[in-house]
Amino acid sequence: MILPIRTSIRPIRTPYTNYALIAVNAVIFFITYSPHYSIVAGTRVVEPLRTWAEQFMLTPVRPYLWQFVSYAFLHGGYMHIIGNMFFLYLFGNNVNDKLGAIGYLCFYLAGAVFSGIGHTLMSTTPCLGASGAVAAVTGAYLVLFPQTLITVIYWFIFIGTMEVPALYFIAFKLIIIDNVIARYTPNVAYDAHLAGYAFGIAAMLGLLATGLIAGSPFDLWAMVKRWNQRRRYRDVVSSGYDPFTGQTRTKRITVKEVEKTPLQQQTEEKTRQLRNEIGSRIAQRNLPAAAELYLELIELDSKQILPRQYLLDIANQLAGDNKHAESARAYEQFLTQYGNYEHIEQVELMLGILYSRYLNQPESAIRHLQAAAKKLSDPGQLKMCTDELAKLQK
Repeated sequence: MILPIRTSIRPIRTPYTNYALIAVNAVIFFITYSPHYSIVAGTRVVEPLRTWAEQFMLTPVRPYLWQFVSYAFLHGGYMHIIGNMFFLYLFGNNVNDKLGAIGYLCFYLAGAVFSGIGHTLMSTTPCLGASGAVAAVTGAYLVLFPQTLITVIYWFIFIGTMEVPALYFIAFKLIIIDNVIARYTPNVAYDAHLAGYAFGIAAMLGLLATGLIAGSPFDLWAMVKRWNQRRRYRDVVSSGYDPFTGQTRTKRITVKEVEKTPLQQQTEEKTRQLRNEIGSRIAQRNLPAAAELYLELIELDSKQILPRQYLLDIANQLAGDNKHAESARAYEQFLTQYGNYEHIEQVELMLGILYSRYLNQPESAIRHLQAAAKKLSDPGQLKMCTDELAKLQK
């Protein structure tokens, strides 16, 4: 048995919409849930809902339009709603954070509709439950945060925990194993689940591909683009094209690699490892750990350059940790490598403040503050800049 218990990434903003959906589901459950016996085709069966609420279930034989939404707020038992709301809490908070309040609400309701359509096309059995909408949210999480780690608890002979990347846990455990291979449990709308996953994955890939939501270097769309770039590169190189000269080779050229000392090989391996770990920590939004790893990287090789946003986030984190000299060094490196950054004046302002207030380097402070003052448009930042300059130039 395997059960997820938490993810390694936490939302920046409070996911009020997701909490509201959980609350609405809970309230509707207590209003509509009332198990009772009825006779169907001469057989005594348990009906989970109050009689007046049964019209809001999704009936594939003759569905009404409102049922494609209303069915997703009904549940057939305590374990049914607890399981759905737990997974909605686990994966929905971060998706809510990414899409915003209105976007997330529309996405959730659309997930309910599409999963209901999938169930209607494949079954004639009445359906209720938020599982399809939650599956859509889970599919969206797979696309947006595929490399985040999910802590799962397992028990077979032994009980323990392990961390699994979201891509593998959701794709293989939740989708393939639970809904394709192990379709054994009766009265489970497996096709609604699969339709929800398909909608969530396709919708998020479409939003990322069209730029309607901001992507990251770690989402599934970015991973697909990198894979495609590597594939195209291998194809052109294998055809004889030399990317360094821009010419097609007519004969095979053998280049003798320069032999490296064991120390050089060890340094390169450690550098690669640190860069990978920095990227992983930033993907998990663990900036304090990323900043510490960055300091190790720079101590190992001062010429190492991180991607633009990584370097800026780490410089900001070092400043927040009161590591003023290290922060100034990171900002200076940022200026050197990414001088065309659209908000470079804010970096100049930060450097000026650091040199003026903490590092006692007035000449460097004046130089950066003057550069910042020429471009700053925010009144508060501009006042801070001019006040600091006035203190230094007295």
